[in-house]
Amino acid sequence: MADRIAAETDGVRSVGKPVAGHRIGGPVIRAACCALGCLMLALGVIGAFLPVMPTTGFLILAALFFGRSSPRFEAWMLDHPRFGPAIRDWREHGAISRRAKLMACAGMTFGFVVLLALASPGPGLAGLVAAFMLVAALYLVTRPAVPGTFENAGDRGKPEGNRSCI
Repeated sequence: MADRIAAETDGVRSVGKPVAGHRIGGPVIRAACCALGCLMLALGVIGAFLPVMPTTGFLILAALFFGRSSPRFEAWMLDHPRFGPAIRDWREHGAISRRAKLMACAGMTFGFVVLLALASPGPGLAGLVAAFMLVAALYLVTRPAVPGTFENAGDRGKPEGNRSCI
Protein backbone atom coordinates (compact mmCIF):
# COMPACT_ATOMS: atom_id res chain seq x y z
CA MET A 1 0.00 0.00 0.00
CA ALA A 2 2.76 2.43 0.93
CA ASP A 3 4.37 1.79 -2.47
CA ARG A 4 1.12 2.77 -4.21
CA ILE A 5 0.91 5.96 -2.18
CA ALA A 6 4.54 6.84 -2.87
CA ALA A 7 4.10 6.17 -6.60
CA GLU A 8 1.59 9.02 -7.05
CA THR A 9 2.83 11.63 -9.51
CA ASP A 10 3.96 15.09 -8.42
CA GLY A 11 2.38 14.76 -4.98
CA VAL A 12 -1.16 15.40 -6.26
CA ARG A 13 -4.02 13.01 -6.94
CA SER A 14 -6.31 13.36 -9.93
CA VAL A 15 -8.84 15.57 -8.10
CA GLY A 16 -6.19 17.91 -6.72
CA LYS A 17 -6.03 16.47 -3.23
CA PRO A 18 -2.61 16.07 -1.58
CA VAL A 19 -1.11 12.62 -1.79
CA ALA A 20 -1.68 10.61 1.31
CA GLY A 21 1.30 9.81 3.44
CA HIS A 22 2.85 13.27 3.32
CA ARG A 23 3.43 14.04 6.96
CA ILE A 24 3.15 17.63 8.09
CA GLY A 25 4.57 19.78 10.84
CA GLY A 26 6.52 18.82 13.89
CA PRO A 27 5.84 16.09 16.41
CA VAL A 28 3.14 18.07 18.22
CA ILE A 29 1.13 18.64 15.05
CA ARG A 30 1.57 15.01 13.99
CA ALA A 31 0.43 13.85 17.44
CA ALA A 32 -2.63 16.14 17.23
CA CYS A 33 -3.44 14.80 13.75
CA CYS A 34 -3.05 11.23 14.99
CA ALA A 35 -5.34 11.96 17.97
CA LEU A 36 -7.93 13.54 15.65
CA GLY A 37 -7.61 10.51 13.35
CA CYS A 38 -8.33 8.19 16.26
CA LEU A 39 -11.31 10.32 17.31
CA MET A 40 -12.74 10.35 13.76
CA LEU A 41 -12.18 6.59 13.46
CA ALA A 42 -14.02 6.00 16.76
CA LEU A 43 -16.92 8.22 15.63
CA GLY A 44 -17.03 6.39 12.29
CA VAL A 45 -17.20 3.00 14.01
CA ILE A 46 -19.97 4.26 16.30
CA GLY A 47 -21.77 5.62 13.22
CA ALA A 48 -21.71 2.16 11.67
CA PHE A 49 -24.06 1.02 14.44
CA LEU A 50 -26.18 4.13 15.00
CA PRO A 51 -28.49 5.15 12.16
CA VAL A 52 -28.37 8.84 13.07
CA MET A 53 -24.58 9.19 12.79
CA PRO A 54 -22.66 9.16 9.52
CA THR A 55 -19.86 6.66 9.01
CA THR A 56 -18.15 7.45 5.74
CA GLY A 57 -17.50 11.12 6.45
CA PHE A 58 -15.79 10.36 9.74
CA LEU A 59 -13.70 7.63 8.12
CA ILE A 60 -12.64 9.95 5.30
CA LEU A 61 -11.57 12.50 7.92
CA ALA A 62 -9.74 9.79 9.88
CA ALA A 63 -7.81 8.79 6.75
CA LEU A 64 -7.00 12.45 6.11
CA PHE A 65 -5.60 12.93 9.61
CA PHE A 66 -3.75 9.61 9.54
CA GLY A 67 -2.29 10.59 6.17
CA ARG A 68 -0.77 13.62 7.86
CA SER A 69 0.51 11.75 10.91
CA SER A 70 0.77 7.97 10.53
CA PRO A 71 1.26 6.29 7.15
CA ARG A 72 0.81 2.93 8.87
CA PHE A 73 -2.70 3.77 10.15
CA GLU A 74 -3.58 5.39 6.83
CA ALA A 75 -2.50 2.28 4.90
CA TRP A 76 -4.53 0.12 7.30
CA MET A 77 -7.64 2.22 6.64
CA LEU A 78 -7.14 2.25 2.86
CA ASP A 79 -6.64 -1.52 2.82
CA HIS A 80 -9.55 -2.24 5.18
CA PRO A 81 -12.00 -4.58 3.39
CA ARG A 82 -15.12 -2.75 4.63
CA PHE A 83 -14.13 0.93 4.73
CA GLY A 84 -11.16 1.12 2.36
CA PRO A 85 -13.10 1.19 -0.92
CA ALA A 86 -15.26 4.18 0.14
CA ILE A 87 -12.21 6.13 1.28
CA ARG A 88 -10.28 5.34 -1.90
CA ASP A 89 -13.28 6.28 -4.10
CA TRP A 90 -13.52 9.63 -2.35
CA ARG A 91 -9.80 10.32 -2.62
CA GLU A 92 -9.39 9.21 -6.21
CA HIS A 93 -12.67 10.43 -7.74
CA GLY A 94 -14.46 12.58 -5.16
CA ALA A 95 -17.21 9.97 -5.50
CA ILE A 96 -19.70 8.41 -3.10
CA SER A 97 -21.56 5.18 -3.82
CA ARG A 98 -25.31 5.28 -4.37
CA ARG A 99 -25.80 2.94 -1.44
CA ALA A 100 -23.84 5.28 0.88
CA LYS A 101 -25.87 8.25 -0.36
CA LEU A 102 -29.13 6.41 0.22
CA MET A 103 -28.11 5.22 3.68
CA ALA A 104 -26.89 8.70 4.69
CA CYS A 105 -30.08 10.41 3.53
CA ALA A 106 -32.24 7.76 5.18
CA GLY A 107 -30.26 8.12 8.41
CA MET A 108 -30.66 11.89 8.40
CA THR A 109 -34.39 11.57 7.77
CA PHE A 110 -34.73 9.00 10.55
CA GLY A 111 -32.71 11.20 12.91
CA PHE A 112 -34.88 14.22 12.15
CA VAL A 113 -38.09 12.24 12.74
CA VAL A 114 -36.69 10.97 16.06
CA LEU A 115 -35.76 14.55 17.02
CA LEU A 116 -39.29 15.74 16.27
CA ALA A 117 -40.93 12.83 18.06
CA LEU A 118 -38.80 12.67 21.21
CA ALA A 119 -37.39 16.15 21.78
CA SER A 120 -40.30 18.29 20.54
CA PRO A 121 -38.00 21.15 19.50
CA GLY A 122 -39.36 24.61 18.87
CA PRO A 123 -39.96 25.69 15.28
CA GLY A 124 -36.68 27.64 15.13
CA LEU A 125 -34.51 24.71 16.22
CA ALA A 126 -36.44 22.24 14.06
CA GLY A 127 -36.02 24.54 11.06
CA LEU A 128 -32.30 24.97 11.74
CA VAL A 129 -31.74 21.21 12.02
CA ALA A 130 -33.84 20.59 8.91
CA ALA A 131 -31.88 23.22 6.95
CA PHE A 132 -28.55 21.73 8.04
CA MET A 133 -29.64 18.21 7.10
CA LEU A 134 -31.04 19.41 3.78
CA VAL A 135 -27.76 21.12 2.87
CA ALA A 136 -25.82 17.99 3.87
CA ALA A 137 -28.16 15.77 1.83
CA LEU A 138 -27.91 18.06 -1.21
CA TYR A 139 -24.13 17.98 -0.98
CA LEU A 140 -24.17 14.17 -0.81
CA VAL A 141 -26.50 13.56 -3.71
CA THR A 142 -24.65 15.98 -5.97
CA ARG A 143 -21.33 14.14 -5.54
CA PRO A 144 -20.57 11.84 -8.46
CA ALA A 145 -21.33 8.15 -8.16
CA VAL A 146 -18.44 5.72 -8.04
CA PRO A 147 -17.17 5.37 -11.62
CA GLY A 148 -17.27 1.98 -13.32
CA THR A 149 -19.97 0.52 -11.08
CA PHE A 150 -23.61 -0.25 -11.70
CA GLU A 151 -25.02 -0.11 -8.19
CA ASN A 152 -28.47 0.86 -9.33
CA ALA A 153 -30.60 -1.50 -11.42
CA GLY A 154 -31.75 1.50 -13.47
CA ASP A 155 -28.17 2.07 -14.62
CA ARG A 156 -27.62 -1.45 -15.93
CA GLY A 157 -26.65 -1.41 -19.54
CA LYS A 158 -26.21 2.36 -19.73
CA PRO A 159 -22.88 3.71 -20.85
CA GLU A 160 -20.85 5.24 -18.03
CA GLY A 161 -21.37 8.82 -19.24
CA ASN A 162 -25.18 8.56 -19.11
CA ARG A 163 -25.50 7.88 -15.40
CA SER A 164 -27.04 10.38 -13.03
CA CYS A 165 -25.07 11.75 -10.10
CA ILE A 166 -27.40 10.06 -7.64
